[in-house]
Amino acid sequence: MASKTVYLNWDTESKFSVHDHNGHQLPINGAGRIGASDLIVMSLIGCSSHDVVEILQKQRQELLELKVSADAVQDDDPPWKFRKIHIHFHAIGRGLDPEKVKKAIILSEEKYCSVYVTLKDVVEITHDVEVTEA
Repeated sequence: MASKTVYLNWDTESKFSVHDHNGHQLPINGAGRIGASDLIVMSLIGCSSHDVVEILQKQRQELLELKVSADAVQDDDPPWKFRKIHIHFHAIGRGLDPEKVKKAIILSEEKYCSVYVTLKDVVEITHDVEVTEA
Protein backbone atom coordinates (compact mmCIF):
# COMPACT_ATOMS: atom_id res chain seq x y z
CA MET A 1 0.00 0.00 0.00
CA ALA A 2 1.42 3.38 -1.03
CA SER A 3 1.70 6.25 1.42
CA LYS A 4 1.84 9.92 0.42
CA THR A 5 2.57 12.85 2.69
CA VAL A 6 1.43 16.37 1.83
CA TYR A 7 2.26 19.55 3.72
CA LEU A 8 0.58 22.84 4.55
CA ASN A 9 2.16 26.10 5.68
CA TRP A 10 0.12 28.90 7.19
CA ASP A 11 1.51 32.06 5.64
CA THR A 12 -0.57 34.93 7.05
CA GLU A 13 -4.16 35.57 8.06
CA SER A 14 -6.18 33.08 6.00
CA LYS A 15 -3.48 32.31 3.45
CA PHE A 16 -2.07 28.82 3.25
CA SER A 17 0.30 27.00 0.92
CA VAL A 18 -0.13 23.29 0.36
CA HIS A 19 2.64 21.11 -1.02
CA ASP A 20 2.06 17.76 -2.69
CA HIS A 21 4.23 14.70 -2.10
CA ASN A 22 6.52 15.85 -4.95
CA GLY A 23 7.00 19.31 -3.42
CA HIS A 24 4.77 21.25 -5.82
CA GLN A 25 3.21 24.25 -4.09
CA LEU A 26 -0.32 25.61 -4.43
CA PRO A 27 -1.68 28.67 -2.59
CA ILE A 28 -5.15 28.10 -1.11
CA ASN A 29 -7.78 30.16 0.72
CA GLY A 30 -7.55 33.90 1.21
CA ALA A 31 -8.23 36.53 -1.42
CA GLY A 32 -7.30 35.53 -4.95
CA ARG A 33 -6.45 31.96 -4.02
CA ILE A 34 -8.07 28.62 -4.73
CA GLY A 35 -10.59 27.51 -2.13
CA ALA A 36 -9.99 24.17 -0.46
CA SER A 37 -13.41 22.82 -1.45
CA ASP A 38 -12.76 23.79 -5.09
CA LEU A 39 -9.72 21.52 -4.96
CA ILE A 40 -11.99 18.53 -4.38
CA VAL A 41 -13.90 19.14 -7.60
CA MET A 42 -10.75 20.09 -9.50
CA SER A 43 -9.05 16.90 -8.31
CA LEU A 44 -12.02 14.82 -9.42
CA ILE A 45 -12.07 16.13 -12.99
CA GLY A 46 -8.27 16.20 -13.19
CA CYS A 47 -7.96 12.57 -12.11
CA SER A 48 -10.70 11.34 -14.41
CA SER A 49 -9.53 13.41 -17.39
CA HIS A 50 -5.99 12.05 -17.09
CA ASP A 51 -7.36 8.50 -17.21
CA VAL A 52 -9.67 9.22 -20.15
CA VAL A 53 -6.85 10.72 -22.23
CA GLU A 54 -4.52 7.80 -21.51
CA ILE A 55 -7.19 5.20 -22.29
CA LEU A 56 -8.17 6.85 -25.58
CA GLN A 57 -4.53 7.23 -26.62
CA LYS A 58 -3.93 3.52 -25.97
CA GLN A 59 -6.96 2.78 -28.15
CA ARG A 60 -5.37 4.91 -30.89
CA GLN A 61 -8.24 7.38 -30.86
CA GLU A 62 -7.24 10.73 -32.36
CA LEU A 63 -8.21 12.92 -29.43
CA LEU A 64 -7.10 16.50 -30.06
CA GLU A 65 -8.69 18.24 -27.11
CA LEU A 66 -10.60 17.36 -23.97
CA LYS A 67 -12.61 20.04 -22.18
CA VAL A 68 -14.15 19.11 -18.86
CA SER A 69 -16.39 21.15 -16.58
CA ALA A 70 -18.06 20.26 -13.32
CA ASP A 71 -21.09 21.75 -11.61
CA ALA A 72 -21.12 21.06 -7.88
CA VAL A 73 -23.96 21.53 -5.41
CA GLN A 74 -23.06 22.16 -1.77
CA ASP A 75 -25.17 22.71 1.32
CA ASP A 76 -25.83 26.37 2.13
CA ASP A 77 -24.73 26.00 5.75
CA PRO A 78 -21.55 24.73 7.43
CA PRO A 79 -19.88 22.41 6.80
CA TRP A 80 -21.06 22.99 3.20
CA LYS A 81 -21.11 19.30 2.28
CA PHE A 82 -21.09 18.45 -1.40
CA ARG A 83 -24.34 16.79 -2.44
CA LYS A 84 -24.01 16.50 -6.22
CA ILE A 85 -21.29 16.87 -8.80
CA HIS A 86 -22.15 16.72 -12.50
CA ILE A 87 -19.25 16.40 -14.93
CA HIS A 88 -19.46 17.38 -18.60
CA PHE A 89 -16.84 15.80 -20.86
CA HIS A 90 -16.33 17.37 -24.29
CA ALA A 91 -13.99 15.31 -26.48
CA ILE A 92 -12.79 16.83 -29.74
CA GLY A 93 -10.92 14.80 -32.31
CA ARG A 94 -10.78 13.14 -35.69
CA GLY A 95 -12.85 10.00 -36.14
CA LEU A 96 -13.47 9.59 -32.41
CA ASP A 97 -15.69 6.65 -31.57
CA PRO A 98 -18.30 8.04 -29.12
CA GLU A 99 -18.73 4.61 -27.53
CA LYS A 100 -15.00 4.37 -26.80
CA VAL A 101 -15.09 7.82 -25.20
CA LYS A 102 -18.03 6.79 -23.00
CA LYS A 103 -16.34 3.52 -22.04
CA ALA A 104 -13.09 5.33 -21.19
CA ILE A 105 -15.01 7.57 -18.77
CA ILE A 106 -16.74 4.62 -17.13
CA LEU A 107 -13.45 2.72 -16.86
CA SER A 108 -11.89 5.73 -15.14
CA GLU A 109 -14.80 5.95 -12.72
CA GLU A 110 -14.93 2.25 -11.92
CA LYS A 111 -11.27 1.29 -11.95
CA TYR A 112 -8.64 4.04 -12.11
CA CYS A 113 -9.66 7.39 -10.62
CA SER A 114 -8.89 7.28 -6.89
CA VAL A 115 -10.71 10.57 -6.30
CA TYR A 116 -13.92 9.31 -7.93
CA VAL A 117 -13.80 6.04 -6.00
CA THR A 118 -13.24 7.94 -2.74
CA LEU A 119 -16.17 10.33 -3.30
CA LYS A 120 -18.76 8.12 -5.02
CA ASP A 121 -20.33 6.74 -1.85
CA VAL A 122 -20.79 10.17 -0.23
CA VAL A 123 -21.57 12.43 -3.19
CA GLU A 124 -23.92 11.83 -6.12
CA ILE A 125 -21.65 12.03 -9.18
CA THR A 126 -23.07 12.05 -12.70
CA HIS A 127 -21.65 12.82 -16.11
CA ASP A 128 -22.54 13.47 -19.71
CA VAL A 129 -20.45 13.29 -22.85
CA GLU A 130 -20.20 15.41 -25.97
CA VAL A 131 -18.05 14.25 -28.90
CA THR A 132 -17.19 16.73 -31.66
CA GLU A 133 -15.42 16.06 -34.95
CA ALA A 134 -12.46 18.38 -35.49
